[in-house]
Amino acid sequence: MMNLEIKCFDDYKRVYEYSVAYPERFWESIAETFYWRKKWDQVLEWDFKKPDVKWFNGGKLNITENCLDRHLDKLGDTTALIWEPNNPHEAYRTLTYKELHTEVCQFAHVLSSNGVRKGDRVCIYMPMVPELAIAILACARLGAIHSVVFGGFSAQSVADRIQDAQCSLVITADGGFRGGKEVPLKSIVDEALDQCPSVEKVIVLARTKVPVSMRMGRDVWWEEELKKAKLQRNTCYPAVEMDAEDPLFILYTSGSTGKPKGVVHACGGYMVYSGYTFRTVFKYQPREVFFCTADIGWITGHSYVIYGPLSQGATSVLFEGIPTWPDAGRFWDIIAKYRVNIFYTAPTAIRSLMSFGDGPLEGKDLGSLSKLGSVGEPINEEAWYWLDEKIGNKNCPIVDTWWQTETTGILISPIAGITPTKPGYATLPLPGVQPCLVDEQGKELEGNDVSGNLCIKFPWPGIIRTTYGDHERCRQTYFATYDNKYFTGDGCLRDKDGYYRITGRVDDVINVSGHRIGTAEIENAINMNSDVIESAVIGYPHDIKGQGIYAYVVLSKETQYNEMEIRTHILQVVTRMIGAIAKPDKIQFVAGLPKTRSGKIMRRILRKIAEGNTENLGDTSTLLEPTVIREIIHGAQKLAI
Repeated sequence: MMNLEIKCFDDYKRVYEYSVAYPERFWESIAETFYWRKKWDQVLEWDFKKPDVKWFNGGKLNITENCLDRHLDKLGDTTALIWEPNNPHEAYRTLTYKELHTEVCQFAHVLSSNGVRKGDRVCIYMPMVPELAIAILACARLGAIHSVVFGGFSAQSVADRIQDAQCSLVITADGGFRGGKEVPLKSIVDEALDQCPSVEKVIVLARTKVPVSMRMGRDVWWEEELKKAKLQRNTCYPAVEMDAEDPLFILYTSGSTGKPKGVVHACGGYMVYSGYTFRTVFKYQPREVFFCTADIGWITGHSYVIYGPLSQGATSVLFEGIPTWPDAGRFWDIIAKYRVNIFYTAPTAIRSLMSFGDGPLEGKDLGSLSKLGSVGEPINEEAWYWLDEKIGNKNCPIVDTWWQTETTGILISPIAGITPTKPGYATLPLPGVQPCLVDEQGKELEGNDVSGNLCIKFPWPGIIRTTYGDHERCRQTYFATYDNKYFTGDGCLRDKDGYYRITGRVDDVINVSGHRIGTAEIENAINMNSDVIESAVIGYPHDIKGQGIYAYVVLSKETQYNEMEIRTHILQVVTRMIGAIAKPDKIQFVAGLPKTRSGKIMRRILRKIAEGNTENLGDTSTLLEPTVIREIIHGAQKLAI
């Protein structure tokens, strides 16, 4: 059998070549490292035109047996989850694999006694507490399809997702803590359920202890139901056998129309891909402590807080709060407190923390860190170097990971300590991933030193299976643009060394006088200014150029600055780094940018504001700070005068 272990860069090249030449053999070897009740009949069956992709078809498993049961003998007393609460003065919690297994089994009994069966959809709307992970794993254990909704969405957003999936049960809490705020989760659920007749039961965890309304016959307390389960059954809840292609979960992602898409991932392929990418990208070693700062309400939290780490017997940190509360040293306190070895966060968080200067880092022991990671969007060079120097002490490899909700896990990324890195580059595809660049007509661009639209020409186990209840939308969005390819929606540069650099969404590539300019490239140049925290660049209609360049720029709160001088400097730097063609036509200084809770900048909103189309901004319920939009609109109107 081919040795698939990667210890050096030559190993990577050897394994990658094998994975492309023999993809089914490669993924079969990876799948065999997991526990299956019955081995698959066929490794892969696929047709991108329909689309129809099946991995490990006929295989039988339950993902929780791989995340929990199989670790009990050797790793039962090893810490699976470390929970750090929002308030640093509140006691933290740890759960060993044995304890987590027990909690998951007990809550699976609770779900079963409240009518949940295999194939039912369960909406989970909770704060970042251990019970959120327990609820997710309990759903998976009994074969229910979980749909986690981030605990900051509005009642209408919650209702939309419940209605689309026709959930029969909701798991929530009385409230949640986020920084200095309390989020009234139960009240939001109550408002949402006025529109959701499919929901028969609501299970409520007591977290904030605020008074809430409990509807008789529908609403029950988590703690009381758990007591009943413990009295009735102290036995392990038997994991329900699932087919590899049975849906594991639905996760909603924003669509360009404003109507969220319910991305569906399957049990077998998701398990194999999330586990393999976690182990491979981060070169995870036994007993290392892994801290992914993502909320579990997003795909990063699904794959790299829960399923990926747990499937590999890792210790995963789950953080309830935000990086700047009670001060901007919170992440560094957590790393020191738990001797974190691997730190995985978003460029948005990095840039935000950069704006506070070096003060929050003083006296913080980050010596336990051995590997760093970036996720969510391309990381600009200034943030990359700050992360490298200030956090990693120039001693920790950085994995700049590129992937999407639709891909389950990481597709293009350095392998920690193996792949030579370049700031701003996702570098090379992981084994088993076959990217290609195409032009507007769909012709594949061969060789290096080319730019085009990024597609994947062969399936991987974690590929999206469908959009819930609307398979045609899945086909149109991802598979209809280019023949026989999965279209990522991103533009990409492949440099002379074959390294990949994501240049932004294809609709974020600006066509200025016939020249295609990636917004990420312009943003990187703007962000070189020491007074700039971050920027967002979009195209807007221009009478002469076709499209002009509009830059929204966030400046540091600490620096005394002159806007005219900074504007002049930005234009000079962009001209120097890219060329005069890339100079922004308009620069608007803003206090903040409209971002989703996962840290992604909502460029479609910025584009509409630049166009003056402020009456039709679409769904803004996913934003971290919706009030920032009014300020941006006001500033744009002044700029237009």
